[in-house]
This record gives sequence, C-alpha cells and structure tokens, in this order.
Amino acid sequence: MTVSAAERIESCKAGGLGAIAFAFAYFIAALVNSLVLAVRVESLAQLQVSVGVELAVKVAIALLSGFLFGVTYRYIIRSDGNSHLKDGAVLAFGLVRGLASIETSDYLVLGVWLPTALGVESVFCFAIARLVLDLALSCGWIEPFH
Repeated sequence: MTVSAAERIESCKAGGLGAIAFAFAYFIAALVNSLVLAVRVESLAQLQVSVGVELAVKVAIALLSGFLFGVTYRYIIRSDGNSHLKDGAVLAFGLVRGLASIETSDYLVLGVWLPTALGVESVFCFAIARLVLDLALSCGWIEPFH
C-alpha cells in the first residue's frame, strides 16, 4: 500500500499536535511533581526535576514521545469510533513509557514504584494528547487515516 503525500502531511500534523500536547502535559506534571509532591512527601523527592539541562532533555523526550504517539494514534483509530482502540493506545504508550522508567531508576528501592509502575504520569500525558488529537480530528483540523 502506498501512502500519499497528503496522508504523510496529515500524519506530521497529528505528530506535531501530539508532541505539543504531550510536552505541555508533561511540563505541568513535572511542575506538580517538583513543587508539590517532592516537597511534601519525602519519599517522592526523586521526582523533583531541576530547571536547566535535565528539564530540557526530559521535555525533548516528551516531545518525541508525543510526536510518535500522534502519528501512531492517527493510524490506530483511522475513522473508527471504537473507544477501546483509543483507550488501548493511551494505555499501551503510557505503560511502556512508565515501565521503562522503573527499569532505568531506583524507584523500586525507594518504595515509590507503584505510581511509576502504573505509569500514571505517562498515561495522564498521553490521555491529554489523545483528547487534543480527538478534538482536532472532530473539528477537521486533522483528517483521519483512510
């Protein structure tokens, strides 16, 4: 199957919008983690993100994650209204991203593995990206994949 240039442009639009929505949601979550949770709960101090290179790298990764989600989400849902596909895409991306953070961190040792294991932050960010993409699709700003 050959994908037309118009389809690729729509995919890039979905990716760009997904990147912006996910990165914005991630930035809000990082602020809440750093300014509220890490300050009030001692065992969550590891959630604190310092402003500077660390935050820039994390936001860049969030942009890439959101872009890949946006492109993939457009292909997953096509013109189908199946909410299970939409929920499954968010959960799959959220769990993969959330579980990867366990693999590369000391969260299990610190005793804060449950929120990370569930990928709550990642699922939240992908859910926000999904809502923005669904809005864009329903308004016709992005065409569903045919």
